[in-house]
Amino acid sequence: MSALYTFDGSAYLPGPMCVGPWSPDAQHGGPVSALLAGAVEAAEDPRFADVDVQVVRLTVELLRPVPLRPLTVASAVVRPGRNVQLAEATMLCGDTEVARARALRIRRAKMDVPVERAEPPGPVPDDDPPPSSVARRTAFAEAVDLRFVRGSWDETGPVTMWTRLQVAVVDGVEPSPLQRATAAADFGNGVSRVLEFDHHTFINPDLTVALARVPEGEWVGFDVVSRLSTGGFGQAESAIFDPVGPVGRSVQSLLVSER
Repeated sequence: MSALYTFDGSAYLPGPMCVGPWSPDAQHGGPVSALLAGAVEAAEDPRFADVDVQVVRLTVELLRPVPLRPLTVASAVVRPGRNVQLAEATMLCGDTEVARARALRIRRAKMDVPVERAEPPGPVPDDDPPPSSVARRTAFAEAVDLRFVRGSWDETGPVTMWTRLQVAVVDGVEPSPLQRATAAADFGNGVSRVLEFDHHTFINPDLTVALARVPEGEWVGFDVVSRLSTGGFGQAESAIFDPVGPVGRSVQSLLVSER
């Protein structure tokens, strides 16, 4: 399995699949968000090392374009607790902070609860090779097997899609369910665009993923819609699902500009 990043012992080195759609010199938000997701999952407080926790909400702030250069990531539990915790992670390029993340973590405990799960909006894709990526506008799309149930890369408007991360986030490390969901959630504003790429940009300076449960399996689905205002901003919202049913939601704030 190839990877988005390799770790050289001190920094994460981005590979060619990290390139985003807005600049050939800047990374896609998906790899950045997935790397930070892994960091907040791994953050520990020795006082509660015995507590099994799950990230239920992750907010990533993309503070500036993340260059294709070595990155350092640091994480910490900033609000420790046995039941509820807050963890943070920062990403630096040299001495410049380029992105940060904050996660709400809740302790896991076996519990019997009513389970009502709606069917996913489309069948799970088979294992046939993914369709041609000619229309894809970002190198990061080559790292994800993306199948459309409704809409496509070539159409504007709402989209329903299945995604499967095909590479590791960090070389040699199996992606977590949160990383799989977070990496693909950043596609939302691009696939559900209201305006054409040739005339406008609609960059998301943040990404929030909130989970009601942990996604099961490799396939993660998204039902996405973008809404824009006449004030030059907007929002992309995704209902997240897996082969079993609904999982959670993700939201991206959008900065809309004319090219």
